[in-house]
Amino acid sequence: MNRNHPFRRAGALALVAVAALAFSSACSDDADKDPAGNAAAAAGGPEPKTIDGAKAAAQTVFDRFSGGDFGGAWDMYTAAGKAAISKTDYIKLNETCSRKGLAIQLTSARMEGADKAVVIAKQLVAAQSYTMVYEQDGWRLEPAKEGLALYAKGADRAIAVQKKAGTCANA
Repeated sequence: MNRNHPFRRAGALALVAVAALAFSSACSDDADKDPAGNAAAAAGGPEPKTIDGAKAAAQTVFDRFSGGDFGGAWDMYTAAGKAAISKTDYIKLNETCSRKGLAIQLTSARMEGADKAVVIAKQLVAAQSYTMVYEQDGWRLEPAKEGLALYAKGADRAIAVQKKAGTCANA
């Protein structure tokens, strides 16, 4: 059989073209995405209201927090979370008491209605659930009731409470 048959050459060229197109389309949008991985948000549009959008936003919050970017983590809080504690107090509390540098990994997630997702994240061996809420065209972290109660005390009292409880990492 002749290996240079016109149909074989055309078939091979078609496969190469399809592979090149698939590769270039899979890689071309990366530069346009925001840190949460949402191309629409980078373009000024709303983040996707999907489980993947919620997971990407949650991982961004966790990365910012574990990397010590507490201001960036606070920026991704719900309106209720931001109302409970000022950005300055949130940064002060976490710079004093949080464990920086320990990666927080998303282990699972599920939607709970159209505007809420529950994500499970793990740091070392401890796992915890978090709620992501879709508000203002994006996914935001909703602090737990215990966190809101702690934040309401202000940074100095919250630090004292955590030190007394033995939960302030740097005390």
